[in-house]
Amino acid sequence: MMKLPLIVGFGGMNAAGRSSGFHSYKRMVADVLSDAEMASTWQDLSRRMGLSDSDAVNGDIIAAIKAGTLVRRIESFDPDNLLYQYKATLQSNEAITFTLRKSKLPTKIPENWQVEELGSKVTITVTGELGALLEDRVAFPVTSGGNIPSGFDPSKLYQSRFHPRGLTLTVYGASDALNSLGMDWEAILEHIEPDQVSVYAGSALAQVDEYSLSGMLAAPLTGGRVSSKMMALSLAEMPADFINGYVINSIGTTGTNMGACATFLYNLRQGMNDIQQGHSRVAIVGNAEAPVVADIMEGFRVMGALAEDAQLKALDGSEEVDNRRACRPFAENAGFTMAEAAQFVVLMDDELALTLGANIYGSVADVFINADANKKSISAPGVGNYVTVAKATALAKAILGPEGVKQTYVQAHGTGTPQNRVTESHILNEVAKTFEIDHWPVAAIKSYVGHSMSCAPGDQLVASLGVWQYGWIPGIPTIDAIADDVHQSHLNILTEHLHVGEKGEGMKAVILNAKGFGGNNASGLVLSPQQTMAMLANKHGEQTMADYQQKHRVVAAHTEANDRAACRGEEVIRYHFGESVMNDQSVTMSQDGIQLSQFSHAIPLNFDNPYSDYC
Repeated sequence: MMKLPLIVGFGGMNAAGRSSGFHSYKRMVADVLSDAEMASTWQDLSRRMGLSDSDAVNGDIIAAIKAGTLVRRIESFDPDNLLYQYKATLQSNEAITFTLRKSKLPTKIPENWQVEELGSKVTITVTGELGALLEDRVAFPVTSGGNIPSGFDPSKLYQSRFHPRGLTLTVYGASDALNSLGMDWEAILEHIEPDQVSVYAGSALAQVDEYSLSGMLAAPLTGGRVSSKMMALSLAEMPADFINGYVINSIGTTGTNMGACATFLYNLRQGMNDIQQGHSRVAIVGNAEAPVVADIMEGFRVMGALAEDAQLKALDGSEEVDNRRACRPFAENAGFTMAEAAQFVVLMDDELALTLGANIYGSVADVFINADANKKSISAPGVGNYVTVAKATALAKAILGPEGVKQTYVQAHGTGTPQNRVTESHILNEVAKTFEIDHWPVAAIKSYVGHSMSCAPGDQLVASLGVWQYGWIPGIPTIDAIADDVHQSHLNILTEHLHVGEKGEGMKAVILNAKGFGGNNASGLVLSPQQTMAMLANKHGEQTMADYQQKHRVVAAHTEANDRAACRGEEVIRYHFGESVMNDQSVTMSQDGIQLSQFSHAIPLNFDNPYSDYC
C-alpha cells in the first residue's frame, strides 16, 4: 500500500501577508473573524510593514495595513513614471559636436565621426545623421498588482547580496515553512537517511529583474555591467538550489517540474509521488515568483491578458481606476492581475509524522495533470482541464463516498479574464452535473492576492488550510454579480464568505484547480485534517494515535511559540552561506554505503535487483 503524504508545515508570503499561522488567510476573511482572532495578524503585519514596534495595534494602523495589503496600486515600480527609450535619427544643418570620456568611445567608430583627443576625453564631430536613444518617462497602461505588503523587504532579513527578488522570497518562504513545523530540521534528519529528502521548487518565469535575467539582457543596451551571478541566479530551478544549498543542507532529490500557472501543483505531484513510493520521507515543495516587473507585464499586456486601467474604468463607468477590484473572477471583467508570492509546504510520510508528533494540516490524495491535445492558439484553454477536474472528483468519491464527495469545494483558477470565466465555469459545472453535486462551492482567491503565476496554486492551498482552522471559505469580494455567460446551474460561486463549520468540518476535501498557458492543466485533491486523522486512525490504530497526540502537544506548543515570535518580528530566517560545506574529504564510501561528514546516517547502497523477474 502507498504511504499517505501529510502536510506537516507550510509558509510563505503573498499580498495578504505571511502564510504560516494562517495569517494570509485571516487577512482575506478579516471582516468575519473576531478582534481576538485578528489581533496576532494585525500585529504581524504592523511590524512587517514597519508601521509600529508595539504589540498594540490601533485603528489607524489597521487602516494602513488594509491599504498596504491585497491587490492594490503597483508599488514595485512607478507605473506613472516608467523609463522608456525611443530610437531616433538626429539630423542638423550643421555638424553635431559633443564630448565623451575616452573610455566610452565605441569600438567601431562610425565613418561620419571625427574624433579629437583632449586628455582623458574626446571631442566628437558628426556630419550627417546620428543614431540615438532618447530617454522618456511614460505611463504604463496597467497600475494594479499584487505586491507583497507595503514596506516589507525580505532581502533585509538576511545577508542577501544582489539576490533577485524571487530568491529573497524563496529564502523567506522556506524559512517560514520550516518555522511552522514546530521542531528543528536537524531533529528530523536524525530520523531519516540524508537522501530521503526531496526539494521541488522553482519559478515558471525564472528570475527576471535587475539582478538576474532582465539586468543581464539589458546591460549591453543600457550601459550596465553583467555580473558573474546573473546567469546562474536566473535559472528557473534556482529556488530549489537555494533551499538545498543555503537553507536545509540537503543531499536529497531536487529539481522543479514546470507547467506555467500550474507549476506549484506539478511540484506538489513530484513530492507526493516520492512520499507515496517511499523514495523520500520528507519533501519540501513550492514556488517563488516575482513578476510584478514592467518588462514581464508588458509581454502579458500585449497578449490582452492583463486588466488595463482603461478597461476597468469602462467597466465601472468611472474616470478613476479601482485598483482594489482589478481582479474580478466569474464577473464582467477585463483580464488578470499580476502578483508576486512564495509558497512552500512540507510533506512527510504518515509513519514518520506520527513518530515525531508532527502537525497535520491535511494530506495530498493525488494531483492529476493532463495536456490539451491539438489546439490552435498555444495560450488558449483546451480539453485537458475537463480530465483533471473529473479525475480529482472521481477520486474524492472513491475515498469519501457518493455523499462525501458532496462535502467538497473548489479553489478555482479564477484568473479574472473573460475567457476563463466561461471555460472554467463550464468545466466545473459539467463535472458537478456528472457527479450529482448541487451548488458546488467555488472560491477564487486571486480576487484578493492576484495571479502569482507558478505560485498561484500554492496561494490556493494555503487559503484552503485556513478554512480548516477558522471555518470560512473566502468569497469573491470584488464582484457585484456573476456574468451572464458563466455556467453555474450546479455551482455556488461564492460572492460572500461561506461558513462550513467551526473548524471547516463541513468540507472533507478541496480540489485545487490550475489552467496554465500551453495546455498545462492540473487539479489536486487535498483532504481535510479531520478526514486525514480518521484515515490515520483506521490504519494505525488507537494506541498509535494516542501516542502521537502526546508527542504532538509539544510540537504544537513550539509551533505557537514560533508564530508568536514571528508576530513580534523575531522570526528565524535560515540562510547558511558557506557553512558546513563538504568536499572530497567528507565522503567515506564502501559497497554497503556512503557516509557524509555532516550527516549522522549513511546512505545505503545495498540494493536488491528491482528487475529480478526479468533476469
